[in-house]
Amino acid sequence: QLQLVESGGGLVQPGGSLRLSCTASEFSLDRHVIGWFRQAPGKEREGVSCISSGGGSTKYADSVKGRFTISRDNSRNTVFLQMDSLKPEDTAVYYCAAKSSWYLSLSSPNYDYWGQGTQVTVSS
Repeated sequence: QLQLVESGGGLVQPGGSLRLSCTASEFSLDRHVIGWFRQAPGKEREGVSCISSGGGSTKYADSVKGRFTISRDNSRNTVFLQMDSLKPEDTAVYYCAAKSSWYLSLSSPNYDYWGQGTQVTVSS
């Protein structure tokens, strides 16, 4: 069973930055599309960004375009989400997820494996 682990969440002021990491133990991520999702209290889970297995293709939700950057280092078996110019509305639990099929998607039902999430709070 693939176990994903997120890290890097925390409390940051509006306009600040955070970098989230997603890794897996005992399983290689380099054959999987990896997505980042978030869920705020009382809201549905939202697709934020995803990246192809080789890292050459990415996709972003309109709400984060120009502020968030997804990348991956397959030699470290890790995917990153750099979040800049953070806003209070970015506050949520952030999850990474993996899927074996090749196409990019921001739809959570398309993903097979999930992490436990990391809290991001943007507040002054």
